[in-house]
Amino acid sequence: MAIDTSQAGKQIAAQMEAIEEDFEGKEGYSLGAIVTIVGIEGPDGSGFRIRSNAGNPAMTLGVMRLAEDEFVRALRGG
Repeated sequence: MAIDTSQAGKQIAAQMEAIEEDFEGKEGYSLGAIVTIVGIEGPDGSGFRIRSNAGNPAMTLGVMRLAEDEFVRALRGG
């Protein structure tokens, strides 16, 4: 049986809708680095698939670290 990827598609679509709402009517913005991380779970264990358009692995790691900082800041309420 194939993996049902609709959940990932729904998450990505929700993110794109949120971006459109936040930047509606604002000029001069464009998407920059995009990193997707998808967890895969199965009978043989689990793992992650990571894809990025950030250029090289160092840039991707930097984007992931910035995302971690933003996530922790949001958890702290600031």
